[in-house]
Amino acid sequence: MPDTVVVTMEEAVRRADEVRSRGGIVVLANGCFDLLHVGHVRYLEGARREGDFLVVAVNSDRSVRRLKGPGRPILAEQDRAELVAALRPVDLVFVFDDPTVDQVIRRLRPHVHAKGTDYTTDSVPERETMARIGGRVVIVGDAKSHSTRDLLVRIRKLTGQAKP
Repeated sequence: MPDTVVVTMEEAVRRADEVRSRGGIVVLANGCFDLLHVGHVRYLEGARREGDFLVVAVNSDRSVRRLKGPGRPILAEQDRAELVAALRPVDLVFVFDDPTVDQVIRRLRPHVHAKGTDYTTDSVPERETMARIGGRVVIVGDAKSHSTRDLLVRIRKLTGQAKP
């Protein structure tokens, strides 16, 4: 398998199909990954343990703005994707623009959809889509004691800047 790369969703689907055809288990993780922190790393490590091939869908700049509000993202989508792609557990990364990864799941057809501990299996927005394709949802990573929002507040406090 080639080194970790940032690809299009179409290429991710093609590569996932190759893995699946060899009997491998495809795992999907997703998120904004704005200001990468240890919680992100632990989430992706946990996701990787669920299968053989970890695909990460990174929210586009536009979708991060919709989800997180003004002033976000801090880093541009291609920078965030490249940072995530550099992490050891990750095989492929692509950027997506939708509010959820339902459409990604329909196209990629992962065996496993991994979400962080800020979710429960019942609160994962894409749980029904995963059930329809015969996949499973897992919650991975450490307790949600890390967040980009908290990190930004801390940085602003240390630099004497007001909260946005």
